[in-house]
Amino acid sequence: MRGMSAPHPAPSLPDVPSDPAARPAFVVAALYQFRAVADPAGLRGRLLAHGEAGGLCGTLIVASEGINGTVAGSRAGIDALRAALHAEGFTGLEYKESGASAQPFRRFKVRVKAEIVTMGVPVEPTREAGQYVAPQDWNALISAPDVVVIDTRNRYEVKAGTFRGALDPGIDSFREFPAWLDAHAAELEGKRVAMFCTGGIRCEKSTSLLRQRGYADVFHLQGGILQYLEDVPEEDSRWDGECFVFDGRVTVGHGLREGGAVMCHSCGWPLDEQERADALFEEGVSCRHCHAQTTPEQKAAFRARQRHFERQAASP
Repeated sequence: MRGMSAPHPAPSLPDVPSDPAARPAFVVAALYQFRAVADPAGLRGRLLAHGEAGGLCGTLIVASEGINGTVAGSRAGIDALRAALHAEGFTGLEYKESGASAQPFRRFKVRVKAEIVTMGVPVEPTREAGQYVAPQDWNALISAPDVVVIDTRNRYEVKAGTFRGALDPGIDSFREFPAWLDAHAAELEGKRVAMFCTGGIRCEKSTSLLRQRGYADVFHLQGGILQYLEDVPEEDSRWDGECFVFDGRVTVGHGLREGGAVMCHSCGWPLDEQERADALFEEGVSCRHCHAQTTPEQKAAFRARQRHFERQAASP
């Protein structure tokens, strides 16, 4: 089936462990759907009310092309938002849950944008995109000698982990991907192309772009890296490292367990234990990747911000 070319049945709610101690403190839900939205501003207002009523945190992006976002909260709050989205007509959500030991977001936001994931080139994922490949079939595909594997994520995400042998475009923004594709078209000539991203949404657009430009054999990992890490046993995995996520967990590993990275809140890079031991690392202020790029005045402002966050965390 082509990506998003037919509606998906609404997935059933996940089983809840009978032992309360086995349940995560917070449910983290990543979701998206490409679907025409006539009044994004009106939808924003309704979703903002639902999220605040349910005590959720996180960000949803709405646009005329659909919805995208990650939110976290209680089981009841997440289920209520999902029901509200279904009532709004989002019956084919690509939806993924994981757990977190602490709330990974500070507040709840709903933003209206021109695109739910910004590539800057008009494409129509609902009409034409790559072929989905299930996680259990992914290893065989990317091991084939005639397949070029492309990581469509930003370079700071790739730094945390990627599939063995994947091409890294070295981009800082998804907007840069079309230009990278143009510059590397010769490398894809006569090849099958397999693409992947965190949860799948960027591949809906990137594979649609390739199809639009005449590439015939284009594939993408269904459910993204997160689904792969949940479904494929670690001993069979071709994934190296952890997967960067856009919340307070920073990274997750196989089984979607919380990873060991910490984010530099100055530049956004995920930092491992060795990088945090570096003399240039100062929590909330700088790391080896950005220390030379900020002024003393900026560092002073970052220190003040970090003290503010620490006071907030310490207050009852």
